[in-house]
Parts: sequence; structure tokens; C-alpha cells
Amino acid sequence: MIAKLKAKLLKTKTQLIIGAVLLLLTIFWFSLPSPLFKSPTSFVIEDEKGILLSAAIAQDGQWRFPAGDSVPEKFAKCIIAFEDKHFYYHPGFDPLAFTRAIKQNIQGKHVVSGGSTLSMQVIRLSRKKTRTYLQKAIEIILALRLELSHSKQEILTLYASNAPFGTNVVGLDAASWRYYGRSPEQLSWGEMATLAVLPNAPSLVHPGRNRDRLVRKRNDLLDKLVVQNTIDSATASLAKLEPIPDKPLALPQQAPHLLNRFKNDFKNMNRESTRIKSTLKADLQNNVSAILQRYHKQFKANGINNAAALILDVESGHAIAYVGNIYEPHDPEMESYVDMIPALRSPGSTLKPLLYASMLDDGLILPNSLIPDIPTQIGGYTPQNFDLGYDGAIPASKALSRSLNIPAVKMLQQYKYQRFHSQLKKLGITSLNKPADYYGLSLILGGCEVSMWELSGIYASMARSLSPSSPLKGEDNSYFMPTYLPPDPLKVDPDRSKTPPSGGRGATYFTFQTMQEVMRPGEELLWEQFSSSQKIAWKTGTSFGFRDGWAIGLTPKYVVCVWVGNADGEGRTGLTGIETAAPILFDIFDLLPQNKWFDAPHNKLIKKEVCRESGYKAGINCINVDTVLIPITGLKSKTCPYHQLIHLNKSETLRVSSECASPSDMVHSSWFILPPSMEYYYKLRHRDYKVLPPYSLECINEQEAFRPMELIYPKNNAKVYIPIEIDGKRGKAIFNAAHRNQKSIIFWHLDNEYIATTTDFHQLALNPSPGKHIITLVDEKGNRLTQRFEVLDKEKTNAN
Repeated sequence: MIAKLKAKLLKTKTQLIIGAVLLLLTIFWFSLPSPLFKSPTSFVIEDEKGILLSAAIAQDGQWRFPAGDSVPEKFAKCIIAFEDKHFYYHPGFDPLAFTRAIKQNIQGKHVVSGGSTLSMQVIRLSRKKTRTYLQKAIEIILALRLELSHSKQEILTLYASNAPFGTNVVGLDAASWRYYGRSPEQLSWGEMATLAVLPNAPSLVHPGRNRDRLVRKRNDLLDKLVVQNTIDSATASLAKLEPIPDKPLALPQQAPHLLNRFKNDFKNMNRESTRIKSTLKADLQNNVSAILQRYHKQFKANGINNAAALILDVESGHAIAYVGNIYEPHDPEMESYVDMIPALRSPGSTLKPLLYASMLDDGLILPNSLIPDIPTQIGGYTPQNFDLGYDGAIPASKALSRSLNIPAVKMLQQYKYQRFHSQLKKLGITSLNKPADYYGLSLILGGCEVSMWELSGIYASMARSLSPSSPLKGEDNSYFMPTYLPPDPLKVDPDRSKTPPSGGRGATYFTFQTMQEVMRPGEELLWEQFSSSQKIAWKTGTSFGFRDGWAIGLTPKYVVCVWVGNADGEGRTGLTGIETAAPILFDIFDLLPQNKWFDAPHNKLIKKEVCRESGYKAGINCINVDTVLIPITGLKSKTCPYHQLIHLNKSETLRVSSECASPSDMVHSSWFILPPSMEYYYKLRHRDYKVLPPYSLECINEQEAFRPMELIYPKNNAKVYIPIEIDGKRGKAIFNAAHRNQKSIIFWHLDNEYIATTTDFHQLALNPSPGKHIITLVDEKGNRLTQRFEVLDKEKTNAN
């Protein structure tokens, strides 16, 4: 009985011991915090090769870079020789070193050596507790636990990333840049030995103070490395001659605006590390920054304080240079802290190529279709060309290359601004957050706001759709926004569109061909200064009030976007795209490798007969016909509307009809006929334009079919505002008419009362009273034109 009781007690005791051991083992296993270090880290941006571009101090005021993947071999050998020579052989606690430290401390009657292994020091750095014997014991236990779940290399990495290096510098990476201005991998043996001895006493021994003691510690370490055959004596002697740093250096700030963008984006990223290896190229980034800084010195004299530039790689959509502004943090008036690349600004004329491509893709025009360029007023909106001139009619391609405003408005009127508004949103412009009616026709002239980032992304996507070398062949998956982060192979980018929202390849190709023609009138008279040995499709833009100067250009490999202006929106005389942004654009392209031009997408083009004069598909009355390549979608476009068959007398001096002439006496001729208002300006620039012959007196009634005259301004039912002049008196409105017969006489009537007669040049300065009016024009042959208009009352308008 007693034996059974003893056996039962023994079994229970054994179970309790096993349970206690298991409990202790469980406590031991879960005793190590995860993560081990919770201190905030600096935001760090590197280029594609790992070169440091910019860094920001951590939230706690420390320069503490996120942990890297490995430790440089030199540092590993230095720190092991200095702190823990048995590092690779002990399990986290070195009894021999600990015993030796106790003996040295007793003999010296003060702390001579701590006896802590690197594993124990990692635990101490993570706990930040006051050092006592109890804490020392806890460090030993946790160090043993650390060794069970971490490799020696991982422990070295933890130490190198969190060891103090004096002042507010934590970690080897930060120390290397703060004291030597280089990455740890580039340090010499002397420099690495200096850093290796700093964590041992960072508050006492650091650059700038106690220099003799720091030199002795470094040299002692170098001697140890010689004894261990890590380095030879000659290397050690040379290393001892190297100076130690005087004071911390400023960290590189080559991409400060992208750094701030990364900080803002970080909260929405599924990332743990505050260090990123970006897609930027360090050398290119520095060169672009230098170009902007050079031009900034020139622009600053005119009160233009800010400039930005972005370069995208077409194939990948990666940003390879991101200069968000000039960088002068010492001068707050420059507002150089503002990142202009994501900032919303008026795009000026930079959206015109997108409209041209959209209309080509829809078959509404062909590349050289004639577009009206005449005085225009649409619902009180009166666009003007920069040079204040008119061509009457101009090929769509030339209207784009010359950046004419009125043809662009006419094209948008045809395409419908509601549709273009939707198209821009599909392309990737997210800033159009108001209804299309809010923007109206001014949308095409910069009446909205876009960012350099999104605009560049659209042009890169268009270029990508034409690139045969892109892995995203054809049109599928070509349209996506840029990025400054390399792709994650385990993730699918949700921003990649499987179906391009616009611009079939044929339309895109012709758009880029047109953008090569760098003829620019008005604001862009200086275009001839920008010659380049490589083909570049480019477009400039200037916002209303001279607030923004834009230039965007592309090749099959790169898209470059440049913005110049003031971050606060202040306009300055001379702040135009061609005078400010274009020179920078071409200087940047000089930095980039040259490449061949886009290959024509022949599977998206077709040969078609086109009228030489009108640019439309040739009709039966077109005489001069060219067979040219057009986008396949151009087959839907209409035939030439301007060539008509007319009937002349035998001398071909007068027009006739079957009502007044025998068919045998007629000569049938095809004639290029523009509407009177277009003809009025067109013939001034085209001396070869043949005006229609007048009608024979016997056929006078027939001319009603050909509208002999047209009121250019104001249009029917227009609202006219007459301004007050400088002297305070009410000004006058200029009424302008056009007649097919250059020698005609027009009798003007206002509200059925005769007011004037004009010959040849039909223009009058009138001052009608506020209210609704009727204007009537009668020529010497009795042809009549009547239209209505309204003069706005300034006082009532202001009151409303």
C-alpha cells in the first residue's frame, strides 16, 4: 500500500516537473517580442541600383534607416573582432568572455568589460532598460532564445541596423552616410573600423570630440585584424593614416519631392519597410536637377520661381527621373517644397493632341481635313488664336502643329465636349471631378486642371501602344498610369487596362507624326531654335494669364514632361511654354539615348484617295486627288464637302443655269467653294484660291443657292458686351461681314434703319444701346441677310 502511494506521489511529482519544464519552455519560447524593434525608421529612397537619393529623419528625431538584407563583410569582421570574437561559436552567451569580464571588472574596481555577446547587445538595444544584474540575466536568456530562431547573419543585421553611432545616428547605414557620405559597402578598412568602435561608447566617443581616444580604439581594432590575418600590416598602416570625420554630413537630397510623396503614399501601401528601391536612375536624376537649377537662375529674374520635370520609360511606365521642383529649402519665398508633379494646373494646349487622336479614331476627320479658323462666338464664349489672326480654313494637322485655338474649339464643338470629358477620364485624368458642362468648350484650351503625372502617363500609354518591343504588344494592356516603384512579381497591377480607351494605333501614329512638325506661330515663334538630331513628338502649352508653361515630348522610348511657373499661381509676362519649358525639354532629351522613330502600324492603315485641297475623302467633283495612307477608321469620314459642280458660260466668266442658258452653251466645272466667312480669310493667305465667278444677270435668282454674304461677327443670336474705355466712355463693337464678290457694296441697317455703306472691306464700329437688336445687310443686287443679337447691360450684369 505504501509502495503504491510512493509510486503515485513520484508519478505526480514527475508530471509536475514535466509540466513546469514545459511551462518554462513555453514561456522561454514566447519570451522574445515580435517584432524585436518597434522604433520608427527614416523614410529612405534609393535609385534602381540601390544608390541613396533622399532620406528623412525618423519621427523620434533619430537617423535610423530600416534594416537591410545583409551586413557588409568588412563591418562583420570588424565588429566581431572588436565585440565578440567567438560570435560564430557560442549559442548567444559566451561563458569565457563573461567570466573574463567579471575578473577584469573586479581587478579594475570599475566596469572594464561588459562581457556581452552581440546577441545579448541586440536584446539590450531592443529593451532599452537600465542595466542591472537582473537585466543582464534576462538579456542572457533572451539572447539564447534569439539564437534559436535567427541565423548569425540575421543577428548581425539586427545589430548593425540598431546600434547607436553617436549623436542622433542609429544603425550602420545612417552612420556611413552621416559620417562619410557613402554607403557602407564603399567604406575603407579604416572608415569601417572607426564605425565599428562607436557603438561601444557612443555618448563618449563620437566624431568631433575625444578624437584621440577614437583614433586609439580604431587603431587597436586594426591591429587585431592584422593579428587575425583579416588584413595585412600594410593595409592597416595605410588605414591608420586616414582621418576620422569631423562632424555629421548632410544626407543626399536628390529626390526630396518623391521622398515626401512616398511618405504620403506609405499609409495606403501594403508595406512594412520605410525604405524603397525606386525606379529612378541616380545619374539622370542629378543631371535633370542640374538643368532645372541652371534655368531657375535665369527665370528667377522674371519672378518665375518654380520648375519641375518628369521622365517616364515608355515600355514599363516607370519614372526614371522625378524632379518635383527646384530645391532651395533655405529660401521659403521660393516655395520649393511644393511637389509640382502631382499638383493640379491648367494644361494650356497640351490636350489638343488627345482631341486630334480621338477624332481621327472616330473617323470624324482625316489627318489633313480642313477645319474652320474664323472669328467665333459660341454662347458668349469667344476663343482667339494667340496671334489674333485667322486662316479661314486650315488642315487639322497644321492647326495642331501651330497650336491654333479656334480650330481646336471648332473640332471640340464637332466632337462634343461631353464626350471628350468622358474620354479624358477614361484615359486616366482623375481631376475632372465636375460635370462636363462646367468646363464646356474651354476644356480644350486649358479650362480644366491636370497633373504632370497623369498627363505624362497618358502620352506614355499612347506611345506604348505603338511599341513593337513592348511585352504589352498591340493595344491591349497598354494604358496604365506611371509608377515610381518596381513591379511586384506576385501582384497583378489593377491599374492596367485591358482595353485602351482611345486612340487606335493608326490615329496615334498620325498624331505623333503631326507633333513632330514643330512649326509654331504666335507664342511659339522661337521653334526654329530647337533643332534635334532625333525625332521628337512634342507639344507646348501656356495657361490663361501666363501662369503655367508646359512642354511635353516623346520618343518610342521616353516621355519627358516639363512645367515652369509659380507654385502660388502668380502669372508673369513671358511665362509661355515655348520660352520657358521647351528649352528645358530639349536639354533633357539630349541626356537620353537616341532611338529610331515609331514604325507605321500598317495593319491599322489603309490607302485611300484624298482631296488635296480639303483633306477629306475625295468626292466625284474633286480634281486634285492623292492616294495616301489614312487610319482605317478614316473610311467612316465624310467625302469632300467643298468641291461642287458649277455651270459657266462659254467664256467661263459667269455662272449660268438651265433656266437662263442652253446646255450646249454651258461649261461644267468642278470648283473649290468655301463658305463666305472662311473664304474671306482663306483667300488672304492663299493667293491661288479662285473666287466663284458672279452669276449672269439673266440668272440672278440662282445665286440664292450660294449664300453670297455672311456676317462674321456677331453671329446670329449672339450676346455682345461693349466695354468701357480708359477715358470712361462706352466703347464700340466691331461688326464684320464677308461677301463673295470682292467689289460688292453692302448697305447696313440697324433695327430697320439705314446706318452705313461699305465697299470691299466690310467692317463697322457700332455702339448699339443695351437690349435686343436686328442687323440687316443688303448688297447692290438685292441679296439680304438678317440676324439678331443682344447687347448686354453692364450695370444689370454686375447687379446680378
